Amino acid sequence: MKFLHTMVRITDVAESLRFYCDGLGLREVRRTDNEKGRYTLIFLAAPDDTGGEVELTFNWDPDPTPYSGGRNFGHLAYRTKDIYALCAHLAGMGVIINRPPRDGHMAFVRSPDAISIELIQEGEALPAQEPWLSMKNTGAW
Repeated sequence: MKFLHTMVRITDVAESLRFYCDGLGLREVRRTDNEKGRYTLIFLAAPDDTGGEVELTFNWDPDPTPYSGGRNFGHLAYRTKDIYALCAHLAGMGVIINRPPRDGHMAFVRSPDAISIELIQEGEALPAQEPWLSMKNTGAW
């Protein structure tokens, strides 16, 4: 057995790529447009990861029932070399840090389609520091 990918449905390709690539630092590894099925699959991977990928699925025709409750499947989790720097970068892009890294170890954000993303500090937790230490949770994560 080998883990291959996790699929999440998206509603806006550009906004999703901005979040996953520009924000989280993932890279696009391949893309498939299926005219007959009227969808696009975009596979992303973390820069130093040879394991599982994230498959972004964009259906060309809008679904009459909007996607809701992106937390239904749980969350995606990524290890990062500097959780404070990544959270500051995402916040600078306008991403809400739903669960700030108060402990220097873990944070949660959400994608444009409400998919929960857990960020975990590589190795030991970083020393607690502001503004994260006193920042409260925002929204659901």
